[in-house]
Amino acid sequence: MKHLPIIRPPRLRKGDTVGIISPGGPVEENELQPGLRFLEESGFRVRLGPHALDKKGYLAGDDSDRLDDLHAMFKDLEIRAVCCTRGGYGTMRILDRIRYDLIRETPKILVGFSDITALLLSVFTKTGLLAFHGPMVRQINNIGVHAFAALLEALGSSDAQRLEFPRARILVPGKAEGVLLGGNLCLISHLVGTPYLPSFQGSILFLEDRGEPLYRIDRMLTHLRLSGHLEGVSAIVAGQFEDCGEPGDIDDLLSHFGKNLSVPVMSGIPVGHGARNVPLPVGGRARLDTAGSSLHLVEPCVI
Repeated sequence: MKHLPIIRPPRLRKGDTVGIISPGGPVEENELQPGLRFLEESGFRVRLGPHALDKKGYLAGDDSDRLDDLHAMFKDLEIRAVCCTRGGYGTMRILDRIRYDLIRETPKILVGFSDITALLLSVFTKTGLLAFHGPMVRQINNIGVHAFAALLEALGSSDAQRLEFPRARILVPGKAEGVLLGGNLCLISHLVGTPYLPSFQGSILFLEDRGEPLYRIDRMLTHLRLSGHLEGVSAIVAGQFEDCGEPGDIDDLLSHFGKNLSVPVMSGIPVGHGARNVPLPVGGRARLDTAGSSLHLVEPCVI
């Protein structure tokens, strides 16, 4: 399955308005205040979705309300970026009702990770819009303002970037080039069999997760292999697997899959649920060189 033509969103400029939504789990207002304040102090206006603070058990309100907030942000021409508050669970529940035509007609920056992986990948699959796997508003409490500032810098720069990871672990050496695709392994695995998962053929597949024991990571990777979704990947890049057991055991597992696929594998990059969360463009073309422990984004992610 071929990807749709890539749509790069307009870059974020000082004075722009950033929309905040909760497509997944609920969040407390006090958890958002540091992130909202930082955005405002960085020169941006902030608009909180009407239902961003709703609660309905493990969801941030009714499905229809979370969906309305997403659509409203893309309809509003003053909004230049849509940032999610947190992950949790709930994004998958609205995928089949998203107005992808609206998103295609009014492309803008979309940021999130974890449960938001489902939204990033479905939007890319259905529209071609390049989205950003990166920090969410609540996460500033854990990663600090410097890491969040790196996200704003990436969203505001129309230059190609070179990301270097000196502490990365090289499991299978080599070079590769392809479209960066991926995110949370659990969400990717659960999108198999739906029309919202893009083809990974020719892609640099990046993965991260949290709180999954080793056997479940094995099962999810095996599910991707048996379903054909690892066939033709050009490389695997592993982010942080927080609270998933010994990193060495995870590396052994990833190395096994990489060697069987005959593709380079780099592990331990600061992407995901850890103390850092380097933004990566879902749909951006990149070049991997394990000798330099680097990812070179060969094209601008925003225009």
